[in-house]
Amino acid sequence: MCHINIFNTENMDEKNFTPEESLSIISKTIEETRKKIQDNGHIMILWGCLIFTVIFSQYMLELLGLHKKFDIVWTCILFPLGAIYTFFYTRRKTKKNNIPKTVLGITIEAMGWVFGLNVLVLATVFNNHIGNALAPVIMILLAMTIIVIGLSIKYKPLTIGGIILNILAFGTFWVNPAYYGFSLMFGAIVGLIIPGILLNIAKKRGNV
Repeated sequence: MCHINIFNTENMDEKNFTPEESLSIISKTIEETRKKIQDNGHIMILWGCLIFTVIFSQYMLELLGLHKKFDIVWTCILFPLGAIYTFFYTRRKTKKNNIPKTVLGITIEAMGWVFGLNVLVLATVFNNHIGNALAPVIMILLAMTIIVIGLSIKYKPLTIGGIILNILAFGTFWVNPAYYGFSLMFGAIVGLIIPGILLNIAKKRGNV
């Protein structure tokens, strides 16, 4: 009979499983990872609101003539606070609920942090090189992350939100750069806030 090697994060030894056992382990891994993301639905809402708030505040500060004084400070305060909260909350939640670590879960978590670091580098180091294209590029990276996570845990609202965000990102290249911020705000709603709300609703109903 054919055997498949499965890599278990809890036990670093390589084991042999039958195809049936492997399928069962894969299904369990997806379910455990889905539960972890389900518990963190408000994190998606948080980041969607942060992005929306920062972009909206940029427009308001510019209208008030305070853009140069407070824009950088405002952005540099909110995003790091969001990252710190996300890090400690997910750690505490995982330990409290005794959620086992899985390869899929670790990969998805890593994707989120890699996305954040890439956006940070693009926005601070290469902003002058990318110019007005920064907004749609960030949206494309975010859309890719959301789509992969949605497909990985087999959650359609997340996948659909990512696809809509991806289409919106490419469409943004055809829009006047002055309106890129509005695309980002709408993208935050479609790609993060709405899927996050749906995750919370599904959690209460217990049918994620």
